Amino acid sequence: MIVDARGHRCPTPSLRLQKAMRSAEPGARLTLLATDPMARIDVPHLLAGMGGRVLSIEESDGVLTIAVETPAARTG
Repeated sequence: MIVDARGHRCPTPSLRLQKAMRSAEPGARLTLLATDPMARIDVPHLLAGMGGRVLSIEESDGVLTIAVETPAARTG
């Protein structure tokens, strides 16, 4: 799933990603597209709090592409 937050300032990219993660399956992979450089800092903090993980952060032509994985299903 791609979450396109290009052109928006933080915290909007993180909020859009958070909303998408809540509706995604456990262990799903999502990609955030953002132009605000603060997303490079905000998204890892968001994922740490939610239990997910950042898979990669790449930048090309001013666009951050941040691949994340939602928390896995809890067992037990």
